[in-house]
Amino acid sequence: MSGLDDIAVNFRLNGEPRSLMAPADRRLIDFMREDLSLVGAKKACSVGRCGACTVLLDGQPANACLLMLWQLEGRDVVSPEGLDENADVAILRAALASENAFQCGYCAPGFVTALIALLRERPDADDAAMRAALEGNICRCTGYHSILRGARAAAEALRVARAATAGEPA
Repeated sequence: MSGLDDIAVNFRLNGEPRSLMAPADRRLIDFMREDLSLVGAKKACSVGRCGACTVLLDGQPANACLLMLWQLEGRDVVSPEGLDENADVAILRAALASENAFQCGYCAPGFVTALIALLRERPDADDAAMRAALEGNICRCTGYHSILRGARAAAEALRVARAATAGEPA
């Protein structure tokens, strides 16, 4: 126990409303992993430098290790598990896998979360935008070339899929 008073927090996590009492210093990463067994976001550096704990906060990438539960009041959080049923995420993951983007996979959820946020906002993102979106993510196993190739392939596959859905030529 932290010794701090508990506070009421109401937010959405993976589309589900959450209402809870939590110590003011309780971090989102600890709540997800310890209380809910949502372990897709990894607890690694704990200081916001590696990106392994990346979640979407109101659609934007954020480090769950830096987010206190009180900061989530009225907000929408999506963990890597919350992305599982999304068709765009499936395309992104397949493209990354086809390029052998990751070796151990520990960092993969953070990269996928950061990339899907970028590709939703900027489907035509170029290499510079992809590199900028991934600046907060560290992979200790691979060079980043395979990750960027996968991101490029995903951007193209998403463009084709969206054009097909809209009935436009790719």
